Amino acid sequence: LETIKSVSILCLEAYRKGRKTLLAGNGGSAADSQHLSAELIGRFSTSRRPLRSVALTTDSSALTCIANDFDFESVFSRQVEALLGPRDVLVALSTSGESKNIVGALQMAKESGASTVALLGKGGGAAAEVADHLLIVGSDSTARIQETHLLIGHILCEIIERELGFD
Repeated sequence: LETIKSVSILCLEAYRKGRKTLLAGNGGSAADSQHLSAELIGRFSTSRRPLRSVALTTDSSALTCIANDFDFESVFSRQVEALLGPRDVLVALSTSGESKNIVGALQMAKESGASTVALLGKGGGAAAEVADHLLIVGSDSTARIQETHLLIGHILCEIIERELGFD
């Protein structure tokens, strides 16, 4: 709970200063990153101004270009390098924490001066060594990890809306 509170404060400070969040994940975690980004841009529970958020899984041209011309490990780090600024926030979702493209994105975000948050499972993996803030689900079940990641994401969205005065 303390980490969720810390991450919500981090995101709130970023939004109050006109910053943005980028989200990344593979497979089901890609869907969850898109879902959470949509909640921030659109609305979670109340009508309000949109919050700056981008899911790095939604630009199929960028994804396929980077994967083809470089490698799949670079699909997120290249986008992070291009889009993420100092004091922005990268939220990475990974059930294992071992995805090289997620670890690379976290490393690039740190090099860019951004804050990094990782929603992980299965002990955290390599991503746990890189991210600033860790939310590790204590399970080896991919389904339970993803369900918990979405719950954590919804809690963060609710806190952000409430604290920004959108309730």
